[in-house]
Amino acid sequence: MSDLSELDKHWLVRKATIKKLWILGLLMLALTVVAELRVHMHGEFGLDELFAFNAWYGLGTCAIMVVGAKILGYVLKRPDTYYEGDDHDH
Repeated sequence: MSDLSELDKHWLVRKATIKKLWILGLLMLALTVVAELRVHMHGEFGLDELFAFNAWYGLGTCAIMVVGAKILGYVLKRPDTYYEGDDHDH
């Protein structure tokens, strides 16, 4: 547990600030998708001209990166006792 009150914490880790940042981020994402209603997209191939393609592409690639990082973490992780077995003084 932490003895710090909410006001003593750094402003980026306060619960109220985190909530406001989430709302601001989601609002900006929504505005960029809505802006596509007014802007004609010139895609390189047919699929990227679809409405909100960039938002879906970003969401999909982010999800793939998270899953990939989880898999990489399982492959590279070491047991909790990895450093406890070495009693030699070098």
